[in-house]
Amino acid sequence: MSEQIAQIETDQPRSGVRWRRFAVTFGAVAAGAAGMVVLTAQGVLGAQFAISGMPFTVTADKLEGTGFEQFATLDQMIPDSPNQGDTGGQVLVIVSAIDKAELTNLCQSINLGGTNLRITAGNSGKPVTARTLVVDGDEIAGNASFKNIDVGQDASTVDKVPGVKGNPGVFAQQADTVTITNLRQNNYATTAAVFTLPNLRMGFSSEGC
Repeated sequence: MSEQIAQIETDQPRSGVRWRRFAVTFGAVAAGAAGMVVLTAQGVLGAQFAISGMPFTVTADKLEGTGFEQFATLDQMIPDSPNQGDTGGQVLVIVSAIDKAELTNLCQSINLGGTNLRITAGNSGKPVTARTLVVDGDEIAGNASFKNIDVGQDASTVDKVPGVKGNPGVFAQQADTVTITNLRQNNYATTAAVFTLPNLRMGFSSEGC
């Protein structure tokens, strides 16, 4: 397919899984998935870990990526995690992977109850850069465009990000490039082979991203 542009809902993400709606409107909603989340699907990165179960917010003015893949998987918490609630310790997430990524004005925050741990980077003309960036989240918003996108591919056959694949029979999409403006995600984890954050600032704040 040729380049496609999609408008993603820009309301602040809410906690909770929205996979059924995501699956029905995958071509549009998945456009925002080029964010930065974790990949815990079997055999994907070879470095699995149990998620804490505490979601965190990630925003960026702009994300540009080369080599993009996206599919769904289940993330696991430790047995009897205090954060599992009624989930049974599993969270259904949208997995987004980018081979090479740049993010402008990155902000990440997690609500710790009464205060937020807030991280910013990638401003003053020096974007955040990442290689083999993989992100898991359940809510994504923004304005996105893809170049040469394939929708409906089996997740075990995607090949835009070396070493990253989903499980057989899972719905997936991939594209040569992705650009997202006004990105906002509700994430559970992030992993990257290389992650460079110019002008990094970390501290506690009364406000999140």
